[in-house]
Amino acid sequence: MMRGIGFLLAASAALAASVVAQATGIPKPMVNDEVVTGKGFPRTLGEFGFFQDYGAREPSDFVHPYELNTPLFSDGAEKLRHIYVPEGAQMNADGEGLLKFPVGSAIIKTFAFGEGDEQRFIETRVLLHRSDGWLALPYRWNEEQTEAKLALAGGRVPLTTPSGEEISYRIPNKNQCKACHSVDGEVIPIGPKARNLSGEWLASMHKQGWLDEVAEGADTLPLWSDPSASTDARARAYLDVNCAHCHRPGGGASNSGLDLSWEQQDAFAIGINKPPVAAGRGAGGLLVSIEPGKPEKSILVHRMNSNEPGVAMPELGRSTVDKEAVTLIRDWIAQMDQGTE
Repeated sequence: MMRGIGFLLAASAALAASVVAQATGIPKPMVNDEVVTGKGFPRTLGEFGFFQDYGAREPSDFVHPYELNTPLFSDGAEKLRHIYVPEGAQMNADGEGLLKFPVGSAIIKTFAFGEGDEQRFIETRVLLHRSDGWLALPYRWNEEQTEAKLALAGGRVPLTTPSGEEISYRIPNKNQCKACHSVDGEVIPIGPKARNLSGEWLASMHKQGWLDEVAEGADTLPLWSDPSASTDARARAYLDVNCAHCHRPGGGASNSGLDLSWEQQDAFAIGINKPPVAAGRGAGGLLVSIEPGKPEKSILVHRMNSNEPGVAMPELGRSTVDKEAVTLIRDWIAQMDQGTE
C-alpha cells in the first residue's frame, strides 16, 4: 500500500507543478543532460535539475519515482527513489534481473528520517550512467534543507532512528559507494531489478515508452511488509537485497565463497553447513555460516546481530542492528531440516 501511495504522491506533485507552470508561463526546470553525462563532479544536487524545487520533493520531467518490494535496511531511513531516463531513450528489460539503463540515465536515492513536517533529508546518492560507465556520488543535505552538497569524503550526522536509538549516521564516501556497487571492479546499480519491482510500475513504464517490454519476473521478491509471505521467501529476499551485492560471484566478498543472491539454489553456496573461509574473529567461534535448525550456532545470525567493527555484517550502510531481520533469519534457520546437506 505504501508503495502505491508514494508513487501517486510524487506523480500528483509533478502534475501540480506542471499546471502551475502552464498557468504562470514560467518554464519548468529540466534535467541538465550535459551535467549528467559530463566529466566533472557537480558540486550540488541542484545542478542536475532532477527536481523542480530546491527541497527535492517534486521530480522534473522524465524523472520517475519507484519503490522496491524488499528494500535495503539503512538504520530505518525512509528512502525516496527516482529514475531519470533522457527524452527519446528507454530502459531494456533483462528477465527478472537488473534493468538496463541507456547512457545519460541516473538513479537518485534520498535518505530521510522523521515524519511529516519533521522529516529531514540527510543525504542523496546519485548513480550517473556516463559513456565510460557508472559513477556513484554522495550529496549531503544542509540544515536548511534547501540544497545537498557533494560529499566525496562522506560524513557523519547525529540523529535518532525510528526505533529511538541515538546514532552517528554515516554518509559513505565515494569509494565506499563503489565498494557496494561493484561487480568484477565495474560500478553498476544494484537496486532496480525487475524481480524487486512491482508489475504495475513496470507496466506503466512500458506503456509510457520508457521500458522496451514488461520485464518478466516482476514482484518475484515478496513485499517486506507482507506477513503472509513465506518465511523462506522473505529471508532469501532480505539476503539478496542486503547482502548479495557483495556476497556473489564478482562481488566485493566473493572470496568468502558465499552466494546469497536470490537465484542461487545450492545449499552449500548459500551457507548451509559451510565453514567460513577467512572470517577470523567475525565467526565468533562458530563453525558454519548456517547450521540448520540452530540459529544460535550460525555465523550469519551472529554477524547480523552485532554492531562490533570487524564482526558486524553488512560492514557498511548501517550503525544499528536490524532486529526485525535478525528475527526473520533466526526463524528461517530454525525451521530448516537438521538433515539438510
